[in-house]
Amino acid sequence: MGLGIEVLIADWGRVEAAAPEARHDLLIDAAFGEAYSDDLFEHGWSWSTQPGEDWYRRYALRNTCGSYKPHFYAGHRWDHMRDSVTPGLRDVLDRFNDVLFWHGLEDTTGVGPGLPELPCPWEADLLLWLPPGRMPVIAGWWREAAPQLDALREPFDRIDTDPDGWVGTFEAFVDLLTDWGEVVTEAERRGWGIVGLRC
Repeated sequence: MGLGIEVLIADWGRVEAAAPEARHDLLIDAAFGEAYSDDLFEHGWSWSTQPGEDWYRRYALRNTCGSYKPHFYAGHRWDHMRDSVTPGLRDVLDRFNDVLFWHGLEDTTGVGPGLPELPCPWEADLLLWLPPGRMPVIAGWWREAAPQLDALREPFDRIDTDPDGWVGTFEAFVDLLTDWGEVVTEAERRGWGIVGLRC
């Protein structure tokens, strides 16, 4: 089995009200609890059907089956196309995706999101930890990038991909970005943060 990710948006106050040693189990229960009425891999938002469990929402990224692997492939595609993208769009996508999942690709070394590093104080096995205070900046990057995504089609089509593989089409590439845009936008709207559990 490869690396997987389970994406949640969460009320930070609710998580931090739990004892530090209990936070991992709290998040695991939120991500994989038996209270869900739907398929874990069905694209989009789902939430617990249990009373009092309204402090989080789970998001299933489309066409990933919970795997983190599509993010590696999306990063590989971006490495090969970013020099052909207009500087303004390239810069905002470098920042948006670096803070979420690309974390310093070879060609983006030194770019970074420009946000100060915050070590995660929670005792949990996480791939991603973004507190609510980060959401307005990250959601702002998404609002800037989203209307320009069609401009990525030509640079993407110039790279060699397997259309049947992970992130093998322009549509799959944009779907992954758009899903993360949905997650960030909803987290900002609620004043919540984002966690990506390693699974």
